[in-house]
Amino acid sequence: MKGTMIIAEAGVNHNGSLDLAFQLVDAAVEAGADAIKFQTFKTEHLVTKSAQQAEYQKKNIGKSLSQYEMLKKLELSYEEFKKLKKYCDEKNIMFLSTPFDLESVDFLIKELKLNLIKIPSGEITNAPYLHKIASYGVDVIVSTGMATKEEIHHALAFLAYGFAGKTDVSFVTVKHFYQTYEAKMFLEGKVRLLHCTTEYPTPYEDIHLNAMDDMREEFHLPVGLSDHTEGIVVPIAAVAKGATIIEKHFTLDKTLPGPDHKASLNPNELKEMVQSIRIVEKALGEKQKRPTQTELKNKEVARKSLVAAQAIQRGEKFTFNNLTVKRPGTGIKPYYYWDYIGKIAERNYGKDEVIE
Repeated sequence: MKGTMIIAEAGVNHNGSLDLAFQLVDAAVEAGADAIKFQTFKTEHLVTKSAQQAEYQKKNIGKSLSQYEMLKKLELSYEEFKKLKKYCDEKNIMFLSTPFDLESVDFLIKELKLNLIKIPSGEITNAPYLHKIASYGVDVIVSTGMATKEEIHHALAFLAYGFAGKTDVSFVTVKHFYQTYEAKMFLEGKVRLLHCTTEYPTPYEDIHLNAMDDMREEFHLPVGLSDHTEGIVVPIAAVAKGATIIEKHFTLDKTLPGPDHKASLNPNELKEMVQSIRIVEKALGEKQKRPTQTELKNKEVARKSLVAAQAIQRGEKFTFNNLTVKRPGTGIKPYYYWDYIGKIAERNYGKDEVIE
């Protein structure tokens, strides 16, 4: 895939409806996204029945439910995901889904044949989960919201251990293996990281896009952005900062009930984001500073030359009074202005004639 990979994050914005999920696919295709991503889970494997909602979830839903109650309403069955994957294939858009439990990992990789798995910020310390995904040998994208650099290193260590096919797992052996050249080679080309701030919506002052540079230097892996700010400015700026992936929540209607709709883009905003990112990619161009072919045709028109400020006779000296600088740039370059002062004109020049 050329350019920035743009993932339209549908998440659970289908509200448990397969028909709504199909409509989200259509909207992502219309917007020009490279992929659409959902979330696959069995609620009973994901949370305890007493786990409480996050504060943003309580605020966005408008009432307090347990996480179990909220997620159960947002769950799609495996059979529905099979239909959704088939629909994405027909629409020629990449189907992605984040698994939130080990059973869903097996389903997405073994049954739906996904060769790319997105690991969410909340699972970055879930070592059995990380090791299992990597043991399949699939490529992974890792969101790093809430994570310290040490936690990211630990996650990469368990991924490398899984990629290597190692099963004698302990934290000590994993960390020891991570220090080897072999471990780094397993990660290269298989893992991409996403800078992320886990708050919905994220205040702009908490984004810290400059941290992407720190991540590239620290982990020597491609870095993108999973963005939860309002609007499209931040993801566009991230592309200018070198983001290789942009992930952004979207919905069909921000007023729909559910935890993520209010912090999501609508279809028109998603399309505008995609188009703007593609413009930025074109504008970034190459790193070498040099004149482009499109501007060279304007060079003689825009640049200036030495010009006779008044009529000059052959044999007359060039002086500060009779020599000036004007367009076009077809004659002697103005670099030589002082060198010509005092020189003898070798022919007659009319006023405004370019010196040759």
